[in-house]
Amino acid sequence: MKSVGDYGKGLKLPSYHEARVTFLKNEVENVNKNLEMYRNEWKRTGCTLMSDGWTDGKSRSLINFLVNSPCGTVFLKSIDTSGIIKDGKGLFEMIDSIVEEIGEENVVQVVTNSAAAYVSMGRHLEEKRKGLFWSPCAAHCIDLILEDIGQIAAFWNTLTKAQKITIFINRQLGVKLISKNF
Repeated sequence: MKSVGDYGKGLKLPSYHEARVTFLKNEVENVNKNLEMYRNEWKRTGCTLMSDGWTDGKSRSLINFLVNSPCGTVFLKSIDTSGIIKDGKGLFEMIDSIVEEIGEENVVQVVTNSAAAYVSMGRHLEEKRKGLFWSPCAAHCIDLILEDIGQIAAFWNTLTKAQKITIFINRQLGVKLISKNF
């Protein structure tokens, strides 16, 4: 907005067609050029395909796919998996097609969560593609371990009390911040 104000009178806004077609096409070309730099790195050093499943505000199941290499991590795509049965075979077919898209010779490992369907998918993937490895996500494994620890009575009581204290402090801070703004 500041730049628009600095420009002054006479600024010509882009038309609906320019914004929707011309500018969008140019941005897609820029993204593809940048992605090509990463793809060249994957060919040189190999890469890791990572998946992250989540549910959006409309209760759709989505899986984001990212690719990591020494050049950095890049978002590859997001797939709505609401209609896909999340069994090992279905996940295998989906992830196998993404490995194919990246290039089997470029993928060193695939990292997913450690749910049973993903473990099954990993076995199928390693069986078909001998040059890559499946690994469970360490953060997901630690999260599951901490959830299990939190169910132990001695820890559960302590965690429940800590949550109550946190809620109390946050409410008090919220009240002070609101009254401070007035």
